[in-house]
Amino acid sequence: MREHMQQCQEWVAHFGSQLKSVAIGGPKTILYGIALLALASWLLLRASQYFKKPTDYPPRTPDVERRGSYFKVPPRAPGLWEPVDFKRPTAPPAPNWNVHTSTPKPYRPFRHGPYHITMGLRNMNWDEWIELDSHYMKFHTDKANRIAERGRKCSHTEPAAFDGAVELLEEFCAYLPERYPSLYKQTAVGMDNLLTGEVFNIVERPLIEDPMQMAGRMVQDDLAIMFEKEDGQYYLLAGSILLAGFWKLEDKLGMPLSEIHTSGDVPGFREKLEKGMMNFFRRVQPNGPVQRNNYFIQVDDELAWSSSIGDEDGAEGTVGWFTAEKNKAIEHHYFRSERQTLRRLPRSGGVVFTIRTYFHPITEICEEPYVPGRLASAVRSWGDDVSKYKGKDRYQEVLLEYLDQKHKEQVEVGLPVEKEDEVRAYPF
Repeated sequence: MREHMQQCQEWVAHFGSQLKSVAIGGPKTILYGIALLALASWLLLRASQYFKKPTDYPPRTPDVERRGSYFKVPPRAPGLWEPVDFKRPTAPPAPNWNVHTSTPKPYRPFRHGPYHITMGLRNMNWDEWIELDSHYMKFHTDKANRIAERGRKCSHTEPAAFDGAVELLEEFCAYLPERYPSLYKQTAVGMDNLLTGEVFNIVERPLIEDPMQMAGRMVQDDLAIMFEKEDGQYYLLAGSILLAGFWKLEDKLGMPLSEIHTSGDVPGFREKLEKGMMNFFRRVQPNGPVQRNNYFIQVDDELAWSSSIGDEDGAEGTVGWFTAEKNKAIEHHYFRSERQTLRRLPRSGGVVFTIRTYFHPITEICEEPYVPGRLASAVRSWGDDVSKYKGKDRYQEVLLEYLDQKHKEQVEVGLPVEKEDEVRAYPF
């Protein structure tokens, strides 16, 4: 860049000297010289603007999804994966982390309208793969109860996915003691939980339980692993879906990625998401982890399964937002947000989803500056398909009235609305 700028500057200097030399040629010659010098100066200005543009900025969200060069993909036949020699960077201990006092991160992944349907992928720092906080014991207890009550209905590994599930256990037993050394201690056979006293032996055979059940006990996240088959489709073959709220592993296990989304009536999937999602799964490499966030409104306080949409074991056609009571009091409204990460396992080639749920009363998050106004704008911007998917007609009247009132109160006490973008950044 410096060489190009220097050439431009030398060119302008040359024209300046030429102008001096023709000054004795009369007024007409001088006018031509001035015009030529003006043109050269304009070209120098345009060149400086071009060459000063940044070229090494981090990719924005759409670039991760669409830019084919983001992942260097070696050629391979569908369904065949050659193990890759990749090791995750060592994670430093989480700063000042304490299982009793480290509060959940305040994810508020909604924007002022309009609402756009995208995958919303962002690069992920390896250190931040798994997030644990002071809600750990509640999640751990809820998960243990779910495993005891429902077993393989919500936590299961297909035989073809066993190696990938064990690889995930190996990754957890390496990462968690690094990141949370006050909670986990690595051992020769796996790791120990220093809070609950659990001993995880991941090398004995047979394992004491399904590997995905074991993995589910280690973190607050729900877990899913997708594997590519010969048809080029990615199939859900291993999962520990214990606290998902609105969907069940037993309904999706064995399905290809596209069917998982179409069977769940995900809005805009065929038109706006499917092609990009399939391309992303083919491209993603072990060294390219990503993350995304989403959010929902729920009208009951049950983390594991939202009973307001029907019985978890209800017959087909009896579960859905149409069963929920309309416009319950605001005290029954909860904000449900997910932080999802995606990464490819280097040995098995499986693509791992981690799905961490954050669950708070609407009345709690609306005490935060800017949240009521921004959430009201976001909810109003949903299209008909998104509104149906998120059950908007069951709660919008009570929710929007409350959000508008809380926003008005914040403005009346001096909230500087125009400075919102200066004090927050997505997804917080």
